[in-house]
Amino acid sequence: MQETPATPTNPLVTGSEIARLAQVTRAAVSNWRRRYDDFPAPAGGGTNSPLFDLAEVQAWLNKQRKGQDLSDEVQLWQVLRGTYGDEILGGLADVAQILAAPEGRKPSSLPEQAVDVARRLAEERSPSEVVSDLAERFTDSVRRAGSDQVTSARLVRAVRHFVGDIASDAVLFDPACGIGTLLLAIGSGPKVRRYGQESDSRSARFAQLRGDVAAGTHIDVEQGDSLRSDHWPDLKADLVVCDPPVSDADWGREELLLDPRWELGTPSRAEGELAWLQHAYAHTAPGGLVIMVMPASVAYRKAGRRIRAELVRRGILTQITALPPGTAVAHALPVHLWHLRRPRTPDDAATTVRMVDLTSNEPDGPLEAGPEQVTDVAQIDLLDDLVDLTPGRYVEESHRDYGAEYESLRQELAEQVHRLGGLLPSLAANESTGALDGPSVSVADLIRAGLVEFADPEPVSTSDQLDTDFLQGFLHSTANSRRSTSSSGTFRLDAKGARIPQMDIDAQRRYGSAFRSLREFEERSRRVAELSRQIAALAQDGLGNGALRPQD
Repeated sequence: MQETPATPTNPLVTGSEIARLAQVTRAAVSNWRRRYDDFPAPAGGGTNSPLFDLAEVQAWLNKQRKGQDLSDEVQLWQVLRGTYGDEILGGLADVAQILAAPEGRKPSSLPEQAVDVARRLAEERSPSEVVSDLAERFTDSVRRAGSDQVTSARLVRAVRHFVGDIASDAVLFDPACGIGTLLLAIGSGPKVRRYGQESDSRSARFAQLRGDVAAGTHIDVEQGDSLRSDHWPDLKADLVVCDPPVSDADWGREELLLDPRWELGTPSRAEGELAWLQHAYAHTAPGGLVIMVMPASVAYRKAGRRIRAELVRRGILTQITALPPGTAVAHALPVHLWHLRRPRTPDDAATTVRMVDLTSNEPDGPLEAGPEQVTDVAQIDLLDDLVDLTPGRYVEESHRDYGAEYESLRQELAEQVHRLGGLLPSLAANESTGALDGPSVSVADLIRAGLVEFADPEPVSTSDQLDTDFLQGFLHSTANSRRSTSSSGTFRLDAKGARIPQMDIDAQRRYGSAFRSLREFEERSRRVAELSRQIAALAQDGLGNGALRPQD
């Protein structure tokens, strides 16, 4: 599908914008597209993010009376919100319960109006779709509130993309499954077995009921803290997915110091994410995979260096993917996916780590990495003093043109050094008294006379009888610096209290020209020093990794 730009006469809208217009969920819009043959066809965008003609959409909504009356989805949500308030997750679970077992006992707290609307929606669509819509609306409401307690739709898409196809009889496990979003999003078929654990009882109940509503889904979710009280100690999964709690210093380190799960090293209090990672790995069968959502800082924090080194050294870590900013939650903090694989034999261990950097992509954009966004890094190149596993560092390095960069820096350095020598002014010894030992005037007097005003960051002359470079040069002279230095050694320029010599304008301009040349000399000297540092580091790296060689 070709990209079609919106114009004043042809405004295009996304599926999310249609959902807001009609006061329904995005899933409801997707359902309309499937159910109604006359729903407007995409007028632009791409396969994964189609755009629709706004006028056509509005005409269709009016024809179907969608968005004119309060939709059943909105009615149900409003009733649940009014009844349960901040405990609305319990309300979602109650709805899922009556849809999973229509003949069962109705939860006492669930209003009859909610039961009627939920059952009416289930007849129009399916119980599974109704519960999925409620879960999506809950996720959106939590995201808008600025919380990251649920896994975003973008993150689910990314995990599902990198997991790919799984065996029809695979065993899946999520040790921090929340409301079951990741656990239920991957794989299909009645033989796939899903296991989860969640510390929050309401989330665990809803996750279990979401699976119960979905026909042909085998799911077991237990409530409890996975790290402190593992309900699945003997479970070995083909795939473990997890979006763990972040920045949790109270993950139980003191009571779990000798736990056998820490085969890569005991995580520090600040590295709870690495505790969750090792817990996930402990539940992985030989040949099984782990896809772990991790904050970007886990890739380089000093406290986790030893565990990162063991992951690499043992050939367990196979890939790290840096996702686009905004993938995880409403804010732009970046996250990584860590890909682990338990080797079947010592010879089956990974010898390289694939680094994928998608941080330049849009969060709703493609997840396939271009050639310039991926590189395979040998283990030895990762096992330095830092064990920094940030993908961008290696992807950028692997596609670096050392030869062109070295030549460019060399030429700039030569030019800067050549120009540097010509900047030093010709100065002669002054046989008379120092400039400030003769007649001088305070800057405060010049300000009162209207000859000087304060600009940012330096005072400037407002008169053709006073040269600005002359003024600023003497303000920073040693004599005035002494006046501006406190007994503690702190320097603070007191421009108003400073004094400058009285000279005619021609003499001022000669001094001003010298001061100006010295300022440029200092600036170029700093640039020469920085260029020298850059070119030396580049040459050292290039010679060491084979990208550069001495000329014959």
